[in-house]
Amino acid sequence: MIVIVDYACGNIASVLNMIRKAGGDAIVSDSHEVIKQATKLILPGVGAYDHGMSHLHAKQLPAILQDRAAAGVPLLGICLGMQLLAQGSEEGKMPGLGLIDAKFKRFAFEADSTMRVPHVGWNTVQIQKSNPLIPDNQEENRYYFVHSYYAACADESDILTMTEYGHRFPSAYSKENVYGVQFHPEKSHRFGLSLIKQFLKV
Repeated sequence: MIVIVDYACGNIASVLNMIRKAGGDAIVSDSHEVIKQATKLILPGVGAYDHGMSHLHAKQLPAILQDRAAAGVPLLGICLGMQLLAQGSEEGKMPGLGLIDAKFKRFAFEADSTMRVPHVGWNTVQIQKSNPLIPDNQEENRYYFVHSYYAACADESDILTMTEYGHRFPSAYSKENVYGVQFHPEKSHRFGLSLIKQFLKV
């Protein structure tokens, strides 16, 4: 049973639709009992870091998600969901779930730079290690991004993909059964559909 965690901070309908398009089935829930029974978990997310963590705490979900991850249940964080998997972010003061040893930093460019914050639009990812989500099939992998903060990983072996936006940054990471993607697979057409299909197989 795939459970999309409902903490009132994500593109839940879009994620659910993409899962169904990929041939899977999922339910949306914030129930502790339902989440504990999940065979896979997806933590979507849109918005500010502390806002997201506050909503998780309000529903008493952090300890349950940490427990499920420790039990080996595949967990995929999307955009803000990816950020909440980490230790923390410059955007807020609250600690994250601590499932990935990373801290999120805000993009910063010179005043005369053509780069803008947030990073919005399509961009490519370069695979850094073999992984079940994005097989290295030599094809260009393009995804849709909307974010102002990027991951700084303490352990480079956790980096799954890199992307160029002013500088190279980790656009996806993974550690054992925990995965995070900064882009939105639910908005990334065939590339996102492929990723979700792969997650269904994990």
